[in-house]
Amino acid sequence: MDVIIREKIYGDRSGFNKLNRKLRALIGDLDVRWRISVTTRQWVKISLEGEDSEVSANLIREEFGEIPLSLGKIEEGHVIRGRLVDLGKVGYGIYVDVGILRPKPKDALLPLYWLKRTFGEKPVRQMIREFGWVDNLPVEVRVEKVERLAREVEVYLTERWIKKIKGWTTDGYDKLFIAGTISENIERALIETGHSRDVRRMEELGLMETMLILKKGTHAPGIIKEIGPYIRGAVIGAIKFPHEE
Repeated sequence: MDVIIREKIYGDRSGFNKLNRKLRALIGDLDVRWRISVTTRQWVKISLEGEDSEVSANLIREEFGEIPLSLGKIEEGHVIRGRLVDLGKVGYGIYVDVGILRPKPKDALLPLYWLKRTFGEKPVRQMIREFGWVDNLPVEVRVEKVERLAREVEVYLTERWIKKIKGWTTDGYDKLFIAGTISENIERALIETGHSRDVRRMEELGLMETMLILKKGTHAPGIIKEIGPYIRGAVIGAIKFPHEE
């Protein structure tokens, strides 16, 4: 039995060990064996065998969520946790991988007109830069339009995520979005470089995606330069505010 969960493993692939630990805590006492692999779009597939595989699958779905897998399961009004992908490659919006793999992979579109209406008149690439967005960053979207024959899906960010983004970009604290390594590796990098004292809060956005909220007066570019060599498999985006010298 296979379950494809709403997490991805990529970058330095450190997520395999972390997910194994999470599964041991969740289903380790049950009569089940599991194997972790990834699909072509890096979504995590957990293959289960054993007496308790059905129960284990349900616990896994409850804990991590499951991707829709096929376009036929996407309905207007659905709220889905997806991932930003191919950022900056097109000017008419932003693509979100919501987990449509069949009959072939298809990303949903977060259209430019909606982005401008919500965040102001600026080009997509400027928004990406200002918001610190990186590929694979998790976002919560609501399905607005599904055209099955044309295989088109249009999504908007949920009110909850709009509020988060507006808060992140106005509170005056520089932030880093780090994708492609687990939070434990980031923590280690901060300790090694002596920068753990510069972090106000660390928040796990996903298995391999972390947000660092830096203390007032701490500059994001300086932290990136210092910790970058310790997390080479990762991609880092930043929200930066003007700082007084």
